[in-house]
Amino acid sequence: MKRYYTFSRFLREKFGCSVYKIPVHAGFSCPNRDGAISHGGCSFCYNPSFSPAVEKAGLSVREQVERGREAALRKGRRNAKFIAYLQSYTNTYGKVEQLRRVYDEALSVPDIVGLSIGTRPDCVPDPVLDLVASYARQHHVWLEYGLQSSHDRTLRRINRGHSFADFVDAVERTRNRGIYICAHVIIGLPEEERDDCVQTALKLSELGADGVKIHHLQVVEHTRLAREYREGTVPTLSLNEYVHWVCDFLEHLDPGITVHRLCGEVLHGDLLLAPRWKAGKAEVIQAVDREMERRNTRQGAKVGG
Repeated sequence: MKRYYTFSRFLREKFGCSVYKIPVHAGFSCPNRDGAISHGGCSFCYNPSFSPAVEKAGLSVREQVERGREAALRKGRRNAKFIAYLQSYTNTYGKVEQLRRVYDEALSVPDIVGLSIGTRPDCVPDPVLDLVASYARQHHVWLEYGLQSSHDRTLRRINRGHSFADFVDAVERTRNRGIYICAHVIIGLPEEERDDCVQTALKLSELGADGVKIHHLQVVEHTRLAREYREGTVPTLSLNEYVHWVCDFLEHLDPGITVHRLCGEVLHGDLLLAPRWKAGKAEVIQAVDREMERRNTRQGAKVGG
């Protein structure tokens, strides 16, 4: 048994079987890219570097889900269920009827038990939340909010285009609608220290988030962060540093919050500038597990302490 509450464990407890997410590119844009907020986007973001769904952009939503399900079945994942993960860009950024068509299409494939909708905390007006809540009455639904940090100075530094107060507002308006709430955070952001990550974990615990997806800061080509890195203004964490920061984060995270991910993963290695660890995703997770065991600690061990 892991010393933190994994998403896979949560899903198995809820459904009694394995449940897998199928990434989907639904063709939405982002207000931080199309000029509604900014044209530059977040300083770290180059979507094709981390989203396999972008490569499926020529397929319909249903075709993408069908192919994802078929691929899982070919791998022997029989008797499994699936969640359609609307991953790329901002998947609540559209008119309600457009969103309804996309969500209906994603749920139209057999064995799809729910939706996981990636979005921004400043892109969930009440009519959109009403729509998402209507699906949550019969399906398992997550809203995955890109937060990255609870510190406004950091959010400005990486050009997020929203504040922590926007995230708090989104969470408060989402709560009690039957929708699960996941926050995305990045550990090792520019000018953040170890305690800054701890404070983000504590704030997520106080807000009552249902899940968290943890990424390490990665500097990829075609981003403003890449230019800054080459100028020497963006340090990145070593693997050892990251493992210790993650464990600190977990110790200060409420034990009821599900951990969806422990590190990021760049799909195209030639795009990655830093950090270039000599370890894959599985090895990073193993290193976190070993450090939690070495400390003889668990998720939430220091909440309230």
